[in-house]
Amino acid sequence: MMKKWLFLILTVSLLSGCTRYNPEIKEERRPVETEENRAAALQMKVTFQFPFSPAEFLLARLDQTLSQRKDLIKVTDEAGTRFIARSPVKVRGIYVSAHVAGTPAFMEPIISQIDKTELNAVVIDFKTDEGYIASQVDSPAFQEIHACRDYIPDMTSLMETLKAHDIYTIARVVAFKDPYLAEQKPEWSLKRRDGSIYRDKKGLAWVNPYKTEVWDYLIEAGAQAAAAGFDEVQFDYIRFATDSTMREVVFDEADTRGRSKTDVVTEFTEYAYKKLAPLGIFVSADVFGAIIGSEADASAVGQIYGEMSRHMDYICPMIYPSHYGDGNFGLDHPDLHPYETILGALTKSAEELNAYESGEIRAAVRPWLQDFTASYLKHYQKYGDEELREQIQAVYDAGYEEWILWNAANHYHYGGLLDESDTEAGGAVPALQE
Repeated sequence: MMKKWLFLILTVSLLSGCTRYNPEIKEERRPVETEENRAAALQMKVTFQFPFSPAEFLLARLDQTLSQRKDLIKVTDEAGTRFIARSPVKVRGIYVSAHVAGTPAFMEPIISQIDKTELNAVVIDFKTDEGYIASQVDSPAFQEIHACRDYIPDMTSLMETLKAHDIYTIARVVAFKDPYLAEQKPEWSLKRRDGSIYRDKKGLAWVNPYKTEVWDYLIEAGAQAAAAGFDEVQFDYIRFATDSTMREVVFDEADTRGRSKTDVVTEFTEYAYKKLAPLGIFVSADVFGAIIGSEADASAVGQIYGEMSRHMDYICPMIYPSHYGDGNFGLDHPDLHPYETILGALTKSAEELNAYESGEIRAAVRPWLQDFTASYLKHYQKYGDEELREQIQAVYDAGYEEWILWNAANHYHYGGLLDESDTEAGGAVPALQE
């Protein structure tokens, strides 16, 4: 490695020492001097003149190459420009609630299953659906409103244990669905026309995505997760509420400044990435699966799949079969067809992202898969090992390599996963039953 850098430095030095680099026509090759020929020669010199030195040219090419690497993040500040190393992992993960993660009696069996199977990652609540920070952190932003809880009493010990088992750690940070912050800081909440706090059908208040103060509060949560040792921050609920009661909400033009819902959500993803990636962590976002290929759904929640993918390391569509209505992907009841539903959703994902120019999309696609039974549906089936494996196979058949499993109670069907010896040996996926 050192030899390569020495070669590069030597090359730059030699080229920098050249007194003539810009192409010019030699005197003896010029035709007889005429005013017309002189004008033509001047035009040629202008056309071929480079606006930078050879050293600058090589450094610019090097910068371009490094900037395209996912394992490096470019940081430019008052100290100058530098690249920070990051270690990407092809994630095969599960969601773990803060309460379970903070209780050794619950977490130890999960770690044991991760050790035995193809799993290699966990998504842990750091900022919960209720708006609480899952552990005590030294941050005035959270201490001011007493937002910290002891769901994970010893975050340091938990992170050390996970790292000792070579488990990739993702901090889930719930964004604009934050009833606690909305109640504590009503000036940051969604409001009705009469000035009262808006609450959805479940009685939960939401914060206003147009408020930059809310953005900075969320960035602080991400920064604290990075300081705690997480490898990645994953934002959930980067969207507006979807209840029909949202028509009661009014927005101040001083906040919106003519921006649509999709404008402000995309701006937040870009802002969050620029603030958090320089900390050496990866940044991801959860999105509704229904927004893929649906302009109406995208506008309603504020999520444009491709635009958000331009500003994140990972985009995580929630493509649970139970979340699609009858008829989607040509299926009578998608929940009854886990393989076909996942394949259809990810095929649409590829189509939408392929519409962008090469290099425009930063994010890798890492879908959420269903490991729960949607008994609330009229047409549903019990999900178990086979249904789980079908979804994972669909991910691979669609050309993607990463996935995360969701079960709110953290009860997973480990029998549908490859065991560690299979993955190490490059074993094939178990055959699906007809």
